[in-house]
Amino acid sequence: MSGPLNGVRIIEVTSMLTGPWATSILGDQGADVIKVEAPGVGDHTRSAGADRGGLSVNFLNINRSKRSLTLNLKNEQGVSVLKQLTATADVFVQNFRPGVVERLGIGEPDIRKVSPKVIYMSMSGWGEHGPLAQKPVYDPVIQALSGLTTIQAGSDDARPRLIRTILPDKLTAVVASQAITAALLTRERTGKGQHVRLSMLDAVLNFLWASDMGGQTYVDQPVSNQAAASFIDLIYETRDGYMTVSTMGNKEWLALSRAFERPDLLEDPRFKTPQLRDQNVNERLALVQEELKTKTTTKWLEIFEKEEVPAAPALTRQEVIEHPQVMASEILLEYDHPVAGRLRQTRTAARFEGTPPELPQGAPRLGEHNTQILIELGLSEDEIIELRECGAIGDETYPE
Repeated sequence: MSGPLNGVRIIEVTSMLTGPWATSILGDQGADVIKVEAPGVGDHTRSAGADRGGLSVNFLNINRSKRSLTLNLKNEQGVSVLKQLTATADVFVQNFRPGVVERLGIGEPDIRKVSPKVIYMSMSGWGEHGPLAQKPVYDPVIQALSGLTTIQAGSDDARPRLIRTILPDKLTAVVASQAITAALLTRERTGKGQHVRLSMLDAVLNFLWASDMGGQTYVDQPVSNQAAASFIDLIYETRDGYMTVSTMGNKEWLALSRAFERPDLLEDPRFKTPQLRDQNVNERLALVQEELKTKTTTKWLEIFEKEEVPAAPALTRQEVIEHPQVMASEILLEYDHPVAGRLRQTRTAARFEGTPPELPQGAPRLGEHNTQILIELGLSEDEIIELRECGAIGDETYPE
């Protein structure tokens, strides 16, 4: 693989979404990612949802650009192989519940003995300490406890609501990939590896403080219940569909008044300044909603483009992939997977002019690269057979 991380080797002992997608992001950027899975079983997401050729859509989308090696980590020889492999690696990523890696003998001190300069990434739901540290965790649980569901509801008094995408899982994956590259940069400068710890809870709270926890920022200024947000969530109904319109500043409000052919809005005492428009948000948005119901989405988009009002249609998932801007961005790519067939996915979001990555490699079959990786480690055919017979590695085989 080419790309900015070409030459970096990552050993991944993770499952579900957060860990696998973090390493897949790095694999797309050129790293050699080796996914270690349990023989005969593999990552849970392999069998989650619709599949083709034994590979689910979930697995295909978050495990590309990596190789699969099946090791039994409850077998001493399996752990020994993992340590041999880690000795050749730059990064080791695990997302077991706190305490599990220590019992398996692959905790940070164990791995550092065989790879002194390794970046060891520990990912968890709640963190390594506290009353919930040993509790199981899924995305909705983090959404609820972090306050994200209350923010999504619009006020402290409204019914909390989930965001209908697994935001904590995905966000933590992105933060993890950034943290790993930051640690690699530090190692490049100092020659030293380090232990990086990241929890889903920490990632989400850090994310929320960027805009949604303003009332909790000043320690000496406690707040009661947060004020309710507007009753319209900026998705408006038109004559034939839905769209959004944004008027943050005076320039946009002036443009909107022209688009509506409503010069009176500029003199309305409720809307003369951004501050007044914010104080009278429900009245303002209700007015916008009533105007938008009078024309189709397409017609409003034509008018708003002429008047330079920021606006967009609220698209369905199928409409998204057909939109001219999405097509022009070339973010979507199609390629043939040897098992799953023709796939549509996204390229890496960042474009690297000096080190452009190759097209992503399709997600691997379980244990597909067992022999290849072990031969790279210098093991003989007889040694590989012995490891297979003692149950240290999987016996997955596939036709050529």
